[in-house]
Amino acid sequence: MAETADPRYVYKLVPSTAPVADPVPDQLPVSELDQTSGFFHLSTAKQVPNTLKIFFKNEPRVYVLRIEYEPIKGQIRWESPDGEVCGPRPGEGLFPHLYNGFRLGRKEVESVAVWDNQGGWDKALAGAEDWLLY
Repeated sequence: MAETADPRYVYKLVPSTAPVADPVPDQLPVSELDQTSGFFHLSTAKQVPNTLKIFFKNEPRVYVLRIEYEPIKGQIRWESPDGEVCGPRPGEGLFPHLYNGFRLGRKEVESVAVWDNQGGWDKALAGAEDWLLY
């Protein structure tokens, strides 16, 4: 991993087309991208802004799942993003990918935030500074 210390949390971004129920179900549905890749795509707090802007730019709303890192640490592989898909992402380090047989739900998700893309993701991120923790 490129960071010097383990993060406290990692984050799963879920588009508004696949809303997250409250409470979070025992097992979340698996996106087509995750199914094809064979793992859950996650981001660190530092990576969330560009992930939003690259992959969720046209989404009106995103559900952001905050996941404690320590309990899933052994199931995470820190890997480079595919430059063919998103282009280079210098300075963001390796990305956490969760390889656990697609078990992600209530047990792993610590909390959920709902962010609206009205006025751009920078505006949503500015209002989430106290929630998006490193």
